Amino acid sequence: MADIRPFKAYRPAPEKVEKIAALPYDVYNRQEAREVVAKNPDSFLAIDRPETFFEPGHDMYAKEVYERAAKELRAKMENGDFIQDKENSYYIYELTFKGRSQTGIVALSSIDDYLNGVIKKHENTREEKEKDRIDHVYTCKAQTGPIFLCYRENKTISEIVSRVKSVDEPIYDFVSEGDVRNRVWLMEDEDENNMISRVFTTINDIYIADGHHRCASAVKVGLKMRQEGEGTLKGKQQSDYFLSVLFPDSELMIMDYNRVVKDLNGLTIEQFLSKIKEKFDVKEEDGQVKPEKKAEFGMYLDKKWYRLTAHKDILKDDAVEGLDVSILQNEILSPVLGIGDPRTDKRIDFVGGIRGLSELEKRADSDMCVAFSMYPTSISELFEVADAKRLMPPKSTWFEPKLLSGLFIHDICGKI
Repeated sequence: MADIRPFKAYRPAPEKVEKIAALPYDVYNRQEAREVVAKNPDSFLAIDRPETFFEPGHDMYAKEVYERAAKELRAKMENGDFIQDKENSYYIYELTFKGRSQTGIVALSSIDDYLNGVIKKHENTREEKEKDRIDHVYTCKAQTGPIFLCYRENKTISEIVSRVKSVDEPIYDFVSEGDVRNRVWLMEDEDENNMISRVFTTINDIYIADGHHRCASAVKVGLKMRQEGEGTLKGKQQSDYFLSVLFPDSELMIMDYNRVVKDLNGLTIEQFLSKIKEKFDVKEEDGQVKPEKKAEFGMYLDKKWYRLTAHKDILKDDAVEGLDVSILQNEILSPVLGIGDPRTDKRIDFVGGIRGLSELEKRADSDMCVAFSMYPTSISELFEVADAKRLMPPKSTWFEPKLLSGLFIHDICGKI
């Protein structure tokens, strides 16, 4: 059973929300983050990426950098830029992008559910990427960016969400970067809040869709605070939970996560095409190729597009090996192009589907050589891998739109 709870969020004052709410910290590189904050000093990115307060060459992981983030966050809480709701409540968060909406519940999720496998992952994390967020959350004593979770749709929860959206006025309604409309409702009805908590106790499987490193970091901070005398020894504490938004699977869409490779591993174009024809049907096309079904790939090479269709004998009935990203890795990237470990190999890069196929052409015609467009991984495939306690290859899923940071803050000090 899942332990999901309402909470008293710190959130932007309504008149400040458009300036404060920002895309997640890891969407930007260091220079891009600096440019965003220079244009909009109120952007929450300044707190999420506090190195922007220092000179460009300053160590972005230095102790004083995180201390500056904590100072700035607490100042905003004290000067009225952020307000805190008086009662524990769930929040409903709707994002609309290109005519399509998805609606989740903003809540606290249990670190113990992560540890005992109720909250399931499909991706490994890297310790060096976790450390930055561990230091940020621990120093700020707050979680500032929600973890993107999903669950199999539940009729009762959907009916409550639908009622609130149709009857109540949103507390926020604004358009953020990328032309995404964000609407938020505060659930004030105590009975409805209690009902959602009860229903989640009947749900045994919650899945991390996006934010594996942030989730792992939040859990490690919670465990650290337990060791320091907080947590279960004194009853449930705020640090035993992490900020999350939970979406029903029916409303989510995974976009393609495409690949570009630096060179042909010493092969000529003719040799390369000859090798992949051993495992794929290869057809040259007149225009861009966006795969229309599983086991189909687009390939852009030497200013030409090709449609690759995997031969049936290389398809596998396995949760991980049957994924399109695995087929490409196992049959082309590794044996032909020499990309043994895509997590560490500098010759490969990954391009989110939100950037479009023209971005693949641009990369292959400039700093790379060959590009592959992918058919998106499905939600059901993500569930199957996680349920089997397996892991997907890196960069298998791209979720859009991104959940904003600074829209909800969870203060991790004190009791639940």
